[in-house]
Amino acid sequence: MFNQLLMCILYLAIFFFAQRQVSKWIRLQADKKQVNEVRSRLVTRLISYFMFFVTVSFMTVSLGLGYQDVSLFVSSAFAVLGVALFAQWSILSNITAGVLIFFAFPYRIGDRIRIVEKDEDMSGVIVEISLFHILIKRESGDVMTYPNSLLLQKGVVKLANEQSAKKTSPTRRVIPKRK
Repeated sequence: MFNQLLMCILYLAIFFFAQRQVSKWIRLQADKKQVNEVRSRLVTRLISYFMFFVTVSFMTVSLGLGYQDVSLFVSSAFAVLGVALFAQWSILSNITAGVLIFFAFPYRIGDRIRIVEKDEDMSGVIVEISLFHILIKRESGDVMTYPNSLLLQKGVVKLANEQSAKKTSPTRRVIPKRK
């Protein structure tokens, strides 16, 4: 019994250490990509829940509930979760796409983009990137909401900003000579 309790304490210590390291890494990624703090906390919380679920599963096996009992519970929970999320597949796909966009999307808030769409002009400045959608402000002032799952399926073109074009344009600066 003492060994089982020691294993559970070890699993909890590993969980808290891993959670702290993952949170730091996500914060670094968010700072590097200039992601909203609310969004980075949401991604951190989502990954922490998954890690906690895995930790509790290991702890129940260590306490002697039996691998078959735990695997039956885990598979039942995943089956219920799968059926519930299959009914709302768009929510699941947008959450998954939101996590992927958090780590892999090359554009930031403030970038001018155009989503390649043959029927309508889908261009503007990225205002917000959330877990479910991206907000794009058009030149007319309208704010367009675009789902994350569709954003990953379409081509996205980064357009040149007037400000960035001025920064990168070759200009010559004359510095007066000192006497």
